[in-house]
Amino acid sequence: MTVLIDTPLWPKHGTVWAHLVSDASIEELQAFARRVGLPPRSFDLDHFDVPVERYDELVAAGAEPVSPRELVARLRRSGLRVTPRERRARSSGSAVDG
Repeated sequence: MTVLIDTPLWPKHGTVWAHLVSDASIEELQAFARRVGLPPRSFDLDHFDVPVERYDELVAAGAEPVSPRELVARLRRSGLRVTPRERRARSSGSAVDG
């Protein structure tokens, strides 16, 4: 099991956020999230957004801390990365051109 968490750097809603991903499968990521009690609404296609307040808890539960760059690189290599273009297409309901 390889669940990764990046450095909390992303400000929004009065806190700072990190991203939680799996470089193996979305099912693995979802199972980890259920085990640690992350709300389903924090899932965004290929990752969970997690507030800085939960960072240490998630690392203690087994998430591997990595830099944001490493997280994206490993997510890309896994084939699970949803690109910004794909994200926009999914939110608008249109198909992505090959």
